Formats: sequence, C-alpha cells, structure tokens
Amino acid sequence: MKASIAADQIEEFPRVLKLREKIAYGMGDVGNNFLFDMGQLYLLKYFTDSVGLSPAVGGGVFLVAKFWDAFADVAVGTAIDHRKKIGKRGKFRPFILWAALPLAILSIANFSMPDFSVTLKEVWAYVAYILFGTVYSISNIAYGSMQPAMTKNSVERSELASYRNIGANIGQLISTAAFMPIVLMLPTDRIGYMVAITIFSAAGVACQLFTYFNIKENYVEKKNSNEGKVNIKEILKSYKAVFKNGPLLILCLANLFTFSAFNVIQAVQFYFAQYALHNIKIVSYMSLLTVGGGIVGSAIVPTVTKKIGKKYTYMIGCFIWFIADLLGFFLTNSGWSFAFFTTIAYFGNGLLSALNWALISDVVEYGEWKTHVRSEGIVYSSYTFFRKLSQAAAGLIPGVVLTFVGYVPNQAQTATSLLGIRSLVFLYPVIMAILTVIIMFFYPLNENRYAQIMDDLSTRRHGAKVETDE
Repeated sequence: MKASIAADQIEEFPRVLKLREKIAYGMGDVGNNFLFDMGQLYLLKYFTDSVGLSPAVGGGVFLVAKFWDAFADVAVGTAIDHRKKIGKRGKFRPFILWAALPLAILSIANFSMPDFSVTLKEVWAYVAYILFGTVYSISNIAYGSMQPAMTKNSVERSELASYRNIGANIGQLISTAAFMPIVLMLPTDRIGYMVAITIFSAAGVACQLFTYFNIKENYVEKKNSNEGKVNIKEILKSYKAVFKNGPLLILCLANLFTFSAFNVIQAVQFYFAQYALHNIKIVSYMSLLTVGGGIVGSAIVPTVTKKIGKKYTYMIGCFIWFIADLLGFFLTNSGWSFAFFTTIAYFGNGLLSALNWALISDVVEYGEWKTHVRSEGIVYSSYTFFRKLSQAAAGLIPGVVLTFVGYVPNQAQTATSLLGIRSLVFLYPVIMAILTVIIMFFYPLNENRYAQIMDDLSTRRHGAKVETDE
C-alpha cells in the first residue's frame, strides 16, 4: 500500500521526455565508452606488452592520472554549478560539445607513443593520460549532472538511468568485441592499436554530437540576478552541504567498491584469457554474452525497482555478482565457463550500474531538501571523485600484483603468476561485492521517503514563489 502511495506522489511530477531524448541520452554513454573504455580495457596491456613499460609503471600512470581526475571532477562540478550566464544551449549541454574533438585527439595520443627512450615513454604516458582525463571530466561531469535537469519524474529518471547503462553496455560490448580483432589483423600491435583507437575515437565523437543535438534541459535551476557574483563562502557552503548528504556519501563508498572491482576485471581479463586460457580472442567472442547480460540487467531495472525499490534491487545485483565470481574462481577452466560465470556477474552488475545514475539524481534532491542548497554539479562530481579513486585503485592494483607475482610479458607464466591473475579476475570482485552489500544496508532513501522529500521541495518552492510574487 505504501509503495503505491509513493508511486502516486511521484507521478505528480509530469513525464516530459520523448523516446528520442532517452535514446539520445543513452547514446552519450555509447560515445563515452568508445573513448573512455579504451584506457580502462587496453592501455595497461599496451604499456606492458607493446611499449615495454613495466606493470608497476603502468599502474603508476593510472594511480596518478585518476587521482588528478578525481580533483578535476570536483573543480569542473564547481565551475558548472556557479556559471554566471546560462545561454539557450543550457547549463550542461555546451560542455559535451566543446570537449568532443579534444577527447578524440587525446585518446589517439595515448595509444600513439613514439619510439622514445624508456624515460620519455613514461613521461608521454603520464602527460597524455592526465590530459585525457581532464578533458573527459569536463564532458562527463556535465553529461551526468544533466539528468536531474531533464526530468523530475522518478520513473523517467530510472528510465534515463536504464538507457544510459544500456548505452554504456553497448559501447563496452562493441569496444570489447571489435577493438582487439582490429589490432590483431594488422601487421604489428603498434599499428593495430593506432588504427583501432582512431576508428573508435571518431565513432565516440559522432555519438556525443548525436546526444548534444537531441536532448534538452527542462528544469534548469537558475540563480537570481543578485546571485550572479560567486564568492568563496558560497562555494564552501556547497561543499559543506555535500558532507551533510548521508545518502550521497554511502553511494560514493558503494561505487568505490563496485567500480574498482569492475575496472580490475576489465584490465586483467585479457591477461587471464591469454595466459590461463591460452586464447586472448575469447574475450572478444564472449563479450556478446557477458555485456548482453549487463544489458538485460539494465533493461529490467525499471520493472524490478517498481516492485522492490531501488535499494534492494541494488543489493540483489551485488549478491548475484558475488555468487557468480565466487563460483567462477573455482570452476573456470575454459573459455565457455569463463563466459558463463562472467555473463551472470555482468547481469548482476547491470542492475546496480543502471541504478547508480538514478540514485545520484535522488541524492541531489535529498541534498537540497536537507541543506537548502542545490548543487547538481558538485554532488555529481563528488560522486565521480570516488569513482575516479576506484579507477586509480583498479589501475594500480593489477600493476602491483602482476609485478609481485612475477609476470613476464609474452611468456608462459608461473603457477604463482597465474593464481595472482585469477584472483584479480574473481576474488577481488567477490570481496568488493560483500563490502557493497554491507554499506548499502545503511542507505536511507526508499520510495516513500523520496516521495515525501519531493513533496516537501515542491511545497517549499511554491511558497518561495508566492512570497516573491507578493
């Protein structure tokens, strides 16, 4: 009964999105994955096996770059929230347009390292990846922060989150299935990486432009004219509001755990396929199944959340992921068993990944309700700050572990090295899934609470408008 009441209250906020806008929003993450996934999936292996950098150096590049990105996210979020002039293009959309081409150029630069000395190669690796991450922050913070401005309807937000995650899975599917075959079909790995990254960068820009031209911001919270000047006190007030946002902090920790696990898998699966299963091509083949599992998980999120709510859907996704990877550690001995267990894990991950983008919109509203400060950009960038920390860990941990277990590129691996690689693929995600279930148990926002918050905000805004009119 309570759930139906909450649903009725939420529906007071009208549906405003057309199917074209939902598809276009999802295409944004197709483009993001064409550009971003290349680094997460292939850059460590490019560094170690094609360029000749040590795994520890490769991990160090990810560690430093992602820490830099984390602070860049916060800076970008602050700048977006405190823009003085918002034109007809909107508060968030212009950043997607401005960053598209530079992202493609920097993405290509990461996989086009000249034949320098080892020291200069390391410098190139650090500089190119840090610059890429900085520009990506500009684009991605705006893209993610825009969702609350597109709709206030909770169901539509879940739908947008689902479309976004489906787009991310499609981008990842194509990236995983097509990138390495392009590399392997060309005369050398160096040429192969160059051609493949150029193709994907061009496609990524095309997707981002499609998003830009086919979405709009329906609810832009504009500052009053007397609030045009931004001061340090105002910015500090916004940051203070973030630390009072309990649901946001819980969601940040949950993403620190789950996203680091997912990115470790992404970085190490090629090592596992090549050295444990002796077939690196299996990752491309099985991606049709594994990413398909993620897409199915994302697609059923709106239906499942209507029945049991977002919090418990999230926790169930983690539990499915936990079971699949735990069994996979002991039972995976072929490409097909690897594909089977990974597909189930991706299905569970699809449930929680889709919900991440819906939950972040909810905590924006909670933050405004709790603190009377609305800061989409700062809230979203605080959230991505933890995701970037998880990516730093996901880049560093494989590099450190591979060095510790004695990994040698393009050679038969020792039993110790193979166990280290297998543990990274399966056991690390198991531990992270357990931690996520524990932290999400304390997440306080359910559907009834959210409906009441939205009702309070509506009343507060209406009262403020009436007072202003008088």
